[in-house]
Amino acid sequence: MHTTTFSPVKLIYLSTPDSIWESLSVDNEIQYFYLGTQSYTPVWELQKQLHAKRVAGEISDMVLFVEHEHVYTFGKNADTNNLLDSKPLNAEVVQIDRGGEVTYHGPGQLVCYPIIDLHDYKMSVSWYMRLLENVVIDCLKSYGIESGRKEGLTGVWVDDDKICAMGVRLSKWVTMHGFALNLNPDMTYFDGMIPCGIFEYGVTSLEDLDIQFNSDDIRTKIMNLFNYFLLKDANEI
Repeated sequence: MHTTTFSPVKLIYLSTPDSIWESLSVDNEIQYFYLGTQSYTPVWELQKQLHAKRVAGEISDMVLFVEHEHVYTFGKNADTNNLLDSKPLNAEVVQIDRGGEVTYHGPGQLVCYPIIDLHDYKMSVSWYMRLLENVVIDCLKSYGIESGRKEGLTGVWVDDDKICAMGVRLSKWVTMHGFALNLNPDMTYFDGMIPCGIFEYGVTSLEDLDIQFNSDDIRTKIMNLFNYFLLKDANEI
């Protein structure tokens, strides 16, 4: 039975990842946190801790927003050959527990990590992935960008260029990881890898598409759309 409530969204700004523990709620309302720019591993460890507490029912659903320092992450079954010797030397390389191939994260890229118990919505990986895609597609549409899906591939695409990478992990129907939307990252870092193991397609960003944007506005749009699609789909179950 769905019990999560949806009040007007509020983004909580955190000075450090560990300061989240002072702000957590158990009142069945989705919380949204912005962690600023952080290295990858501490945020991954935080995700795992929050995931365990969500599984135990000790905290409510939440969404983390962050920009990472330069890092390449490998999914659990990724081909390491998709990370090229030409990659920049200042980028960390981390093997993680999500699905998917190699992905780049860095400044100028908005990363979104929902930690959501799908028991309260719909216990379906494909449903959840479509929800994430819908959030990004509608957000981009508000900037005049026509984006969509590619059959057999994950993420959100503008023609043949990926603008948003996605990779998730579900354990006990609680989600981890999420999506990374390219706002204005240094695109040369994508030259150091074969994005998601796909040779024939490219990568783009809002900046490459000559879109004027405000990062705060994008986070607000994503929060509102996330609440909208969860509430809409929960009412249809």
